[in-house]
Amino acid sequence: MKNNFFNKSIGNINSRPFLNSEVTSQILYGEKFKILSKKKGWVKIKTNYDNYTGFIKSHKFLKKFKPTDKIYKLKSRIFKKNGNRFSQTKNFLYFGSGVSIISKRMGFFEFEKNKWIKINDTKKINHSEKNITKILKLFLNVKYLWGGKSSKGIDCSALIQIFFYYNRIFFPRDTKDQLKYFRKISNRKNYKKKIIFWKGHVAYCLNKENLIHAYGPKKKVLIMNIKKTINKIFKDTKLKPIQVK
Repeated sequence: MKNNFFNKSIGNINSRPFLNSEVTSQILYGEKFKILSKKKGWVKIKTNYDNYTGFIKSHKFLKKFKPTDKIYKLKSRIFKKNGNRFSQTKNFLYFGSGVSIISKRMGFFEFEKNKWIKINDTKKINHSEKNITKILKLFLNVKYLWGGKSSKGIDCSALIQIFFYYNRIFFPRDTKDQLKYFRKISNRKNYKKKIIFWKGHVAYCLNKENLIHAYGPKKKVLIMNIKKTINKIFKDTKLKPIQVK
């Protein structure tokens, strides 16, 4: 199986090769994946970063791609160049997406033929962001979206994963697998001591009082009091936090 690289801004990963099937995750520009099988305009893929499997719509993907930079803004608008003028398009690249720079001009990077992004929206591909709080707060008030992993919409497990994805450190996609992962590792710079799991949900503690999470009932990413959140989730669902040992 040869490597392929996703070359649209973002795409849905579906549970089955049908548009009305469940969207279980998404794939960002520049992500590497392998094609497991093909079926009537769909391909079943396995992502290299987190070994996630699902179906995406088939098109002509990149076969060779070596990212030099990555998006450091919540979203980076794509521009087109006309003469010496750059005009906005309606399209964006999203946080963490890898890009391969073709040329540089007037504060812009060209990453595909006549597709440009602002240099200030990027960091080098090997840049490491150690401040997880800084990254998670970028997504404040982004709408909750099951399977989402960008500023267009994000779910609770993707909100945690996106920090590790930006740093190109392996971290599972789904909550149940994240919990198993933290139980296996001895330490991940104490991140696991600040993460609270419930069955099907996860949140990150910013301090002793507040947490941040993509919260379905509130339909967005927000900061809430830890004790009040635990009480509310128990009241609504009878679920208690799961201890990571």
